[in-house]
Amino acid sequence: MLILVTCLLLFITALVLTILRATQPNARYAWLVAFSGAVAAFISVFFWLLQMPFQLDLPAWQPKSLFTTSVLFSADGISWALALSVTALTVAIMATSVTRPVFTNSLSWAGILTLTGTGVLAVTANNLLTLLLMWAFLDLTELFSQISSVNAKSSERVVISFATRMLGLELLLWSAIESFANGSAFSFQSMPSNAGIYLVIAAGLRLGVLPLHLPYAPDSNLRRGLGTALRLIGAISTLSVLGRVQIAQTGVTSILMILTSVAGIYGGWMWLRAPEELNGRPYWMIGIASLAVLSAASGNPIGTVAWGCAMILVGGALFLTSIQDHRLNRALLIGVWSLSTLPFSLTGGAWLGRLGFVTPFAIATQALLMAGLVRHTLRAGGSETWDEQPGWAKTVYPAGIILLLVTQLLLGFIGWDGALQTGSWLQALFASLLTMGLVWGARRFRIFNPVRAHWVTATGAGVNSLYQWLWSLYRGLARLAQTINISLEGEGGVMWTLLFLILFISIIVEGIR
Repeated sequence: MLILVTCLLLFITALVLTILRATQPNARYAWLVAFSGAVAAFISVFFWLLQMPFQLDLPAWQPKSLFTTSVLFSADGISWALALSVTALTVAIMATSVTRPVFTNSLSWAGILTLTGTGVLAVTANNLLTLLLMWAFLDLTELFSQISSVNAKSSERVVISFATRMLGLELLLWSAIESFANGSAFSFQSMPSNAGIYLVIAAGLRLGVLPLHLPYAPDSNLRRGLGTALRLIGAISTLSVLGRVQIAQTGVTSILMILTSVAGIYGGWMWLRAPEELNGRPYWMIGIASLAVLSAASGNPIGTVAWGCAMILVGGALFLTSIQDHRLNRALLIGVWSLSTLPFSLTGGAWLGRLGFVTPFAIATQALLMAGLVRHTLRAGGSETWDEQPGWAKTVYPAGIILLLVTQLLLGFIGWDGALQTGSWLQALFASLLTMGLVWGARRFRIFNPVRAHWVTATGAGVNSLYQWLWSLYRGLARLAQTINISLEGEGGVMWTLLFLILFISIIVEGIR
């Protein structure tokens, strides 16, 4: 029931904001409504600890011969940490929005709150049927949120992102069919080992890193608020499934770990060399997600959850920081501790599995992400200042960032199965030493700091060019099909039909002879 309370607080607040937008477009208290609803939902998650573990079981679907399990949500040592991270991010987004235009963002706030409520339901989903429904609902929420926030020319990227997620949804459905064919229920506990690999591939497709950048202008305020929510909440709801399944150690798993290691090195390297944090956000997600998948493939689902929480808490604090404040920037370095896998850190239990031959690649990816975080944190940037900001905004804004930092520290000690973990000292030590070497080298060697010039393409142009080429090929085939369709349906359609009919008759006659 407490899960429902948290989600209703978010959904009702979003509904109130939508009604206010329609009836009172210039209402000054819209932000206060959004912020209050987010804070109430965040506080309600702590009340879960009084009853954990518990479940929210909805009535079973008919026929029971097909739907052997009902829609089931579970609050336990895994879902609590993810739900707390998601709601904390939403509070931070609302708090940091005070430095940006207030009256034009009420619809995006409603979208963020709806997205958060759906994300909470997704991370608490406890079987394949529930996860399938929540992923579909989350995809539709993201689709409507993005379409309502971009112009018609930028809608192509929205379609690409949605199509990629739908492919991941189909793989999830395939894993459910595989489980049903083997006589298993739709629960994660009874899922056959050969179906787990489909979940991993589905998670990779649903991370939302294609296209690499959301269709917002570089100076758009939506990149930090709504853009951060779309990227991180969607990713955390995807990685949550890997924290509930055991992946069998097979030859396919070894190949998957190799490919994931390559993706992690690529994401970490591009994150370190990104010109600024928002441009590097997709690579941050690729790097952290690679570490999460490696943890799951090594038999350590707790590590997957730890990396997922780090993605949303550490990354969210950095991506939402738009005002340069030296004290606040120094505080963001707490995120380095959270990524270090040292004892009692957020990721203290991340490397408890059997990584085997990919251990050096995992350490290198971790070090690149930590070094990139240091580089982006300490580098001067940001387009907003404290000038002309009211006094209350100077208090609320840093409070949102500090909330994410405190939540990182808190999850290292209480509330979930990954708390109070001593971790692997040796791997954490190697990663920390390599991080210090990369930070030292980034200040002295140009290879770590590419200079923007007229012949230098934007970060990630290679990957963007690949999917742009594929999309151009698709558009070319679509134009060809449309041309043929117009030719057949136009005034000359009858003549073309007769011509093809004569051709077919000639072929048949020749075959008879």
